[in-house]
Amino acid sequence: MNDTLVLTLLIFVAALLYSSVGHAGASGYLAAMALFSLPPAVMKPTALVLNLLVGTVGTIRFASAGHFDWKLFAPFATLSIPMAFLGGMMKLPIATYKIILGCVLLFAAWRLLIRPSAHAETLKPVSIPQAMIFGAGLGFLAGLTGVGGGIFLSPLLLFLRWADVRKTAGVSVAFILVNSAAGLLGHLASVKAIPSEIVWWAPAALAGGLIGAELGSRRLPPITMRRLLSVVLIVAGVKMLAAR
Repeated sequence: MNDTLVLTLLIFVAALLYSSVGHAGASGYLAAMALFSLPPAVMKPTALVLNLLVGTVGTIRFASAGHFDWKLFAPFATLSIPMAFLGGMMKLPIATYKIILGCVLLFAAWRLLIRPSAHAETLKPVSIPQAMIFGAGLGFLAGLTGVGGGIFLSPLLLFLRWADVRKTAGVSVAFILVNSAAGLLGHLASVKAIPSEIVWWAPAALAGGLIGAELGSRRLPPITMRRLLSVVLIVAGVKMLAAR
């Protein structure tokens, strides 16, 4: 019972921090669950459900603040949704899942340690074919592992100069929302099970998401806490890779 309460608190903190920067927190939830050695059969659907809740809140908040661009979102989402469904249906061997997840968590930690530049840069038009290809790959990874894909989409948009920081956050959280929904549907079609502990974790994630999205939509990123969270991600990622 104590472990459940501690994990619930960690999920709340992860939701708050991630939602403040346009993410739904999947890598944070997965890291927390990895620290408690939960099995992949619990980790994946839990992360997708929590992502769905926090992603919904974040999408509404960022869109209402004028930070969502449908024309930028659509080409990424077109192929990501069916690919996320396909990934959600797949059940990887435990060792393979841990390797992939460990790498994802370490990448997420790296992303949290790097603060996006606040300086304005000249934006470039989006290449729709490239966006669709990227979206397909990220959607499949989202459904396969339980992440929403936003942790990869955000640096991609900024690196290619297809969006500024605020629109990147708004598009990323919507991308996470649709991929998490598709991945969860794929998982349910294949496994037909959601962990019972979700009754504890879902309200915690929702509360954290509401607070974080409100802060994030007004650009108040908690930099110090993001760095602390990155340490948790590194520990969990290394644990995943070492445990295989």
